[in-house]
Amino acid sequence: MTTALHTSALTSLPLLARGKVRDNYAVGTHRLLMVASDRLSAFDVILGEPIPGKGALLTQMALFWFDKLGHLCPNHLTGEAPESVVTPAEVPQVTGRSMLVKRLKPIPVEAVVRGYLAGSGWKEYQDSQAVCGVPLPAGLKNASKLPAPIFTPAAKAAVGEHDENISYEQVVKVVGPGLAAQIRDISIRIYEAAAAFALTKGIIIADTKFEFGLDENGTLTLMDEVLTPDSSRYWPIEGYEQAFAAGSNPPSYDKQFVRDWLEQTLVNGKPWDKTPPAPRVPQDVIEKTAAKYQEAMTRLTA
Repeated sequence: MTTALHTSALTSLPLLARGKVRDNYAVGTHRLLMVASDRLSAFDVILGEPIPGKGALLTQMALFWFDKLGHLCPNHLTGEAPESVVTPAEVPQVTGRSMLVKRLKPIPVEAVVRGYLAGSGWKEYQDSQAVCGVPLPAGLKNASKLPAPIFTPAAKAAVGEHDENISYEQVVKVVGPGLAAQIRDISIRIYEAAAAFALTKGIIIADTKFEFGLDENGTLTLMDEVLTPDSSRYWPIEGYEQAFAAGSNPPSYDKQFVRDWLEQTLVNGKPWDKTPPAPRVPQDVIEKTAAKYQEAMTRLTA
């Protein structure tokens, strides 16, 4: 099995931040080296056990989508090799799992697009028949396909905190009406293009979240990761109808598998309260999760 990297330890570059998955290093003043670790977070808690090979898979999948969708929106890639900015001894830590990117001014909003009703959206719909203030038709079920994709943003939280669903009006207050409309419209366009392509590979992208920043000219730029199983719900088309009819979560290629395991796991005789530390993830769950990520990548790029 691939050796897992839980936390990178580069000393040749200044560490700027460790996110849930990525470690970001400064490369001068205009670039960042983003190293995708094998960490897995669920319910905004970083699990103690890494998923071997996950960081490399996420990076390769993000690069695949950046290339395929580049005509829709500029992205943060510089096109330069990550290995070129670290010492020879550090090359194994970055090879295959890193991106050398432009340093942008991040927009503090998660641009979430939903094509299907699932997760927190399904819970919100049951309470209010709306998601993030977007009214939806009556009678929808868990995993229902929506009449059209909807923009349901979230406020970006610090590591260990939960992202909070917000309304479009709140996005307008944060970034202004012009930029809010641009983020909403481009997010829906990217989602629609990606979802249509994935369907040809037998994959439903139920929802996804994008992150954007502004470059030195104020141009809206797609950044971070894009359309990976960490930031999206990926459902194989096989099994969807059966799960939908039963009102259950469809089988998935993303971390829903780990979420479902955590929801059923007891800590001191009680359900885990979704605060650190997370329960220890057993080897069979680690291996099945790694296999799901690999299968998603294989199907998409076959």
